[in-house]
Amino acid sequence: MPPTIVNMPNLNMLLMVHPSKSIVGEISDELKGKRILLGVTGSISLYRSIDLARAIMRRGAEVYTIMTEAASELISRDVFAWATGNPVVTELTGELEHVTLAEESDAMLVAPASADTINKMALGIADNALVATFLNMVGMRKPIMIVPAMHAPMYSSPQVKDSLNKLRGMGVKVVEPVMVRDVAHYPEQEELLSRVIAYVLRGEDLSGLGILVTAGPTREYMDPVRFISNPSSGLMGISIANEAAARGALVRLVKGPTELRSLVEEVRVETTDQMAREVERELDSGRFKVAILAGAPADFKFNVIRESKVDSHTEVPEVKLERTNKVSEVLKKYDLLKVGFSAETVESEEALAQRAKRKMERHGFDMVVANNVARRDIGFSSTHNEVLIVTRDRIIKVSKSPKWIVARRILDVVKEELKW
Repeated sequence: MPPTIVNMPNLNMLLMVHPSKSIVGEISDELKGKRILLGVTGSISLYRSIDLARAIMRRGAEVYTIMTEAASELISRDVFAWATGNPVVTELTGELEHVTLAEESDAMLVAPASADTINKMALGIADNALVATFLNMVGMRKPIMIVPAMHAPMYSSPQVKDSLNKLRGMGVKVVEPVMVRDVAHYPEQEELLSRVIAYVLRGEDLSGLGILVTAGPTREYMDPVRFISNPSSGLMGISIANEAAARGALVRLVKGPTELRSLVEEVRVETTDQMAREVERELDSGRFKVAILAGAPADFKFNVIRESKVDSHTEVPEVKLERTNKVSEVLKKYDLLKVGFSAETVESEEALAQRAKRKMERHGFDMVVANNVARRDIGFSSTHNEVLIVTRDRIIKVSKSPKWIVARRILDVVKEELKW
């Protein structure tokens, strides 16, 4: 067996950069310069942590792995050494791995976290390398996130619940598992990844902040099957909602027709009037300090809606349009930070900024996020966006980036504007 203990690097690591390192930053560099310590315990779902480690690397981070003895009996440590390109710790030696790893890591992620390890971490029983390193990370006040995965009755037991509460009291972030029948499941990778990245980069800096977000298009029907809409996928608004929730905000999403799923509580609507009514209903609760209208509601609707489908073989209907009620009008009677979006077709950034300022004044927004949808590589139906964030006294450009990174920057500006 090739040696993979941290104090005995293998030949590839001595002679060259490990081939697995070629994926670092492949998707984004948002975690560039970060070292994430991945703790792996003896839960059968630990195989999913291999893909998670690679996904974190693709966002720019280096990943180091520390495994319990039970974990290494289920999957060889060599698999994680291959996946990350870094040596794996399975036991403590005179090299004091638990001290070095804690000092050199920016954050620790224990995924999956078994009941045994959760209880040991809560009680400080440092009888293995993972728990010993965890205690050092706690003492250094570094970000720690754990992902419980086990049978549901075990997860619900008083002992595990008590241990989880103790860990929360220490500042440890607990990611709730997905409950499926009698198993507390490891969450889906994209959900977990978004939470890990947000926590590593921002912590829970929006904790307790109520944010209402709209996302997606709306539909205005001519007859039961034909409607006016637009190419909005809803990804921008959903990215904002997910990022805000991962940073501790209390989020409600009002979402038009889209197949994309968010990680927050949703209210689904179809027409512009429905979106406006739901936004008003939510804001009437008084729970929200911010409203972010990232949705793309239709601006026009048919003045007559047919009750049955128009027969295209016998009729070419003459239609007349009228304006829909603006969702932004609903916000005017509420005292909160109002964020609007402006999708424009312009030829310059100067023109885009002017349109955004005009929209800000017309609708009473405190912030407008503007993008140029004349470009086909950003905005509607794209995973990327490039925007100007326009406030009363500044203009911030976010260069072309994945929408989840744009969402992070938008929320950073929201936080700054609120002085939260």
